[in-house]
Amino acid sequence: MVSLLVAVVVMALVFDYINGFHDAANAVATVVSTGVLPIRTAVLLAAALNFAGAVAGTAVARTIASGFADPADVPQLVVLATLMGACAWNLITWWYGIPSSSSHALIGGLAGGVVAHAGLGAFRWGALGQKVIVPLVVSPTVGFGAAFALMIGLMWIARLLRPSTVQRGSRRLQLVSASLMAFSHGSNDAQKSMGIITLALISFATADHHVPDWVPGWVMPRHASHVPYWVILACAVAIALGTAAGGVRIIKTMGTKIIRITPLQGFAAETAGAATILTASHFGLPVSTTHCINASIMGVGASKLVSAVRWGVATNIVIAWVLTLPAAAVLSWISYEVLRLFG
Repeated sequence: MVSLLVAVVVMALVFDYINGFHDAANAVATVVSTGVLPIRTAVLLAAALNFAGAVAGTAVARTIASGFADPADVPQLVVLATLMGACAWNLITWWYGIPSSSSHALIGGLAGGVVAHAGLGAFRWGALGQKVIVPLVVSPTVGFGAAFALMIGLMWIARLLRPSTVQRGSRRLQLVSASLMAFSHGSNDAQKSMGIITLALISFATADHHVPDWVPGWVMPRHASHVPYWVILACAVAIALGTAAGGVRIIKTMGTKIIRITPLQGFAAETAGAATILTASHFGLPVSTTHCINASIMGVGASKLVSAVRWGVATNIVIAWVLTLPAAAVLSWISYEVLRLFG
C-alpha cells in the first residue's frame, strides 16, 4: 500500500507539471503575442510567480480534498485512476493546441474514479454543481464583462493621450498584469494537486489504518483542514517547472488565433482574468484559469468590434470546455478498470 501511495504522489506531481506547461499560456500568451516580452523570458517570469501564488494559500486544496467525496470512498487506486484520466485529457488537448481546463479534467477524473469504485451515490453531485458547474458559467462571464468594461474605460482615457504615450505606458502596465495573472494561476491551479495528494494521504491514514498515531499531521494529515507543508512546496515546485517548460502550442492559440491584441488590450484581459481567479481562490472555488483568461481576451476583442473575435476558434474552445468533465471522467473510469484488472 505504501508503494501505491508513492505512485499516487508521483502521479499528482506529474499532473501538476503537465498543468504547468499546459496552462503556461494562461499567464504569458498575451504578453508574448504583443511583443512585450520574448517567450522564454515570459515563461520564466510566469514560473517564478506561479510558485509564489502556489504557496499563498490552501482554500482550493481543502475543497478538492473534502468537497466532492468522502475520503473513505477514495482509496489510492481511485486517486491514481483520477490522475491518469486527467493527465490523458490534458495531453490530448495540449497536443491539439486546445486550451481546455486542467481543473475540470481533475474534477471530472475524480468523478469517474469515485463512481467506478463506489457507484453514483458516492460522488457529491451537489458540490459539483455548486463549486464547478456554476463557476464554469459565472467566472468566464465575469471575466468577459470585466475585460469589456475595463477596455472601454481605457479607450476613453487613451483618447486624451498621445499614441506614443499610450503605447509605452500600456507595455509597462502589461508587465504588471502578466505577473498578476501568473500569480493568480499558481494560487488556484497548483492547489488542485495539493488537494488530491492530501485526499490520498487522508484516505491512507484513516481508511486504510496503516499509519501509527505517533506520525505527525504535518507528514500524514487525518483531515482536509490541514494541507502538509511538504505537499504545498512539492506542488509549487512542480507547477513552476512545468510552466518553465513552456506550452508554445497553446500560447499560439490564445495569443494569436482568438484575436490579435495590443499591449493595452493585453493589460485589460490579464487584469480582468487575474481579478476573477484571485477572488475564486479566496473563496476556495476551483475555477478554470483557462476559461477566465480566454473569456477576458474575448471581452477585450468584443469591446472594439464583435467581428474582431474569431468566433470559430472561440466556439471550438467552448466545445472543449463542455467536453472536459465527461471526457476526463470516462478516461478515469477506464483507468480504474484497467488498474483493478491488473492490480
